[in-house]
Amino acid sequence: MSLDVIGSGFGRTGTLSLKLALEQLGFGPCYHMIETRTHPPHDAMWLAMATGKSIDWRAILGLYRSTVDWPSVFIWKELIAANPDAKVILTVRDPQTWYESASKTIFARMLEYEGDGAQDADPHHLDHMRMVNAVVLDKAFGGDLSRNHAIEIFNAHNAEVRRTVPPEKLLVYEAGEGWDPLCAFLGVPVPESPYPNVNSTADFTNRFPGRT
Repeated sequence: MSLDVIGSGFGRTGTLSLKLALEQLGFGPCYHMIETRTHPPHDAMWLAMATGKSIDWRAILGLYRSTVDWPSVFIWKELIAANPDAKVILTVRDPQTWYESASKTIFARMLEYEGDGAQDADPHHLDHMRMVNAVVLDKAFGGDLSRNHAIEIFNAHNAEVRRTVPPEKLLVYEAGEGWDPLCAFLGVPVPESPYPNVNSTADFTNRFPGRT
């Protein structure tokens, strides 16, 4: 199955809400980091790609119609090249508020793993965090999650997507904009139900009790 929609925005820019929205609009299943919770073998496959040992993303994404969020964002260029008819959605957010959200959620979990993750008794959690750190900490941010550096990377990534993707294939989108621009871009009717609003900082931390 080819991809119809490729999400090129970093995590913590409304990507889980967009996943649910795309699936509601008929562009599912949609791949998001949360998919690795029900497909544990994917962690090792993404880790192999992040460390240059494999390029076989089709083994993971072959049954999906759309993607958002990490880990697939780190191969967004490859996905676009392999799916030239796909539409691209760049989810964006104010850089400062994005960093605040990321630092309290995904960054905190990565730094926790770096600090004492080896003591974690759950091998699946360790495998997942090895993958997340390789994809996000190493590939996206070069090992540096400090505010200024992370925001610089965030802005540079968004600028590259804008510069690279043809305007007619690109939607730059904020979750607060709701259904209208998304549905117009995808050429589908606007649902009567509200646009999904999930995975706030509180939602994220509640999914991982005992971890921030």
